[in-house]
Amino acid sequence: RGVEEKKLPSNIEAEQALIGSVLVNNDIIDEISSIVSSNKFFDPAHRKIFEVIENLNNKGMIANPITLKNYFENNSGLEEVGGIDYLVKLTRFSSSVKQSIDYAKIIHEMYVKRELISISENIDEESRNKELEKTGEGIIEDAEKSLFDLAERGNFSQSFLKFNQAVDQTIEMATKAMQSDRGIVGVPTGLTDLDEKLGGLHTSDLVIIAGRPSMGKTALATNIAYYAAKKLKDDNEKSSVAFFSLEMSSEQLSTRILSEQARIKSNDIRRGMATKEELDRYIETSRNIYDLPLYIDETPAIAISTLSNRARRIKRLFGLNLIVVDYIQLMRTNSKRYEGRVQEISEITQGLKALAKELKVPVLALSQLSRAVELRDSKVPQLSDLRESGSIEQDADVVM
Repeated sequence: RGVEEKKLPSNIEAEQALIGSVLVNNDIIDEISSIVSSNKFFDPAHRKIFEVIENLNNKGMIANPITLKNYFENNSGLEEVGGIDYLVKLTRFSSSVKQSIDYAKIIHEMYVKRELISISENIDEESRNKELEKTGEGIIEDAEKSLFDLAERGNFSQSFLKFNQAVDQTIEMATKAMQSDRGIVGVPTGLTDLDEKLGGLHTSDLVIIAGRPSMGKTALATNIAYYAAKKLKDDNEKSSVAFFSLEMSSEQLSTRILSEQARIKSNDIRRGMATKEELDRYIETSRNIYDLPLYIDETPAIAISTLSNRARRIKRLFGLNLIVVDYIQLMRTNSKRYEGRVQEISEITQGLKALAKELKVPVLALSQLSRAVELRDSKVPQLSDLRESGSIEQDADVVM
């Protein structure tokens, strides 16, 4: 940096005009509350004034120079923000609702740019810091998360929801379930009995499908992913399904999906045993599923942090409706601190559940079962048969 400190992006006039307008007409607060909040103002005095306006408004009180003067006198600090004269002066900048929205957008834009500078300074500092244990990849992942939060929510941390908003969401879900043909409100799996039991895969849920090797876990998961993607395509919805395949290559997966849909054994195709009629059907099917919004990631031994970042990126670029992970025991974490696999699996399942909540999508993860099933007379699996089980059954919303 040069000798002079570079100026941070801000627009003081827009801040003055917006506060002035709100002081004259409190109805504007509802119009702009989704765009700005007090922490997005650059001028500390404006930040303080807007915070008080928000407080008064939340209590159902009018916010104008007189009520603000009263508030500040009780809580001191009016001189810091320029006294009553400054509050009155601000009201002279007042303008229409439409213009206020434009001012709010300018303030938000400046805030985003300041946050970007702060993220890049952080990258700069961490990259130069020789003492820091963080790898380059770790720094990239942290930066990606910060950028995703900024892009998605316009800030780093809007994590609380007032109860009435949560109730509204519940009512909306119940109404949707009633209107839908079979009470399915989540992402449909395409298996009617399962959909009726679960009501589809619900947002923010971690759903586990567990089974012994070669019992058809992957076949089931690819079918569900295919059906969900097909439904999205048919409904012309801008969204997608992300399939993290740690075991199979994307080519193997697409072969499976294709032969399932064309009803031809994938083995016959591989060995060139398919008849001409079957091959034609195969090619015809491939045309039909060519444009499916299904994204396959075939990174072996993917770390939970990398998987989360890729899912965020897919959501940002294409929209996201469902995440499928095949399968949990092949994943890893970046931390070296675990002695046993059990703690590592625990961090992975917690990470998957956190991702489901953050991106508001269901996460369908496959899991291996331990041998204990095969040793019992009744071969019915139990929750305790999940390999490295404690954490899986604890973090999952549905286990099947």
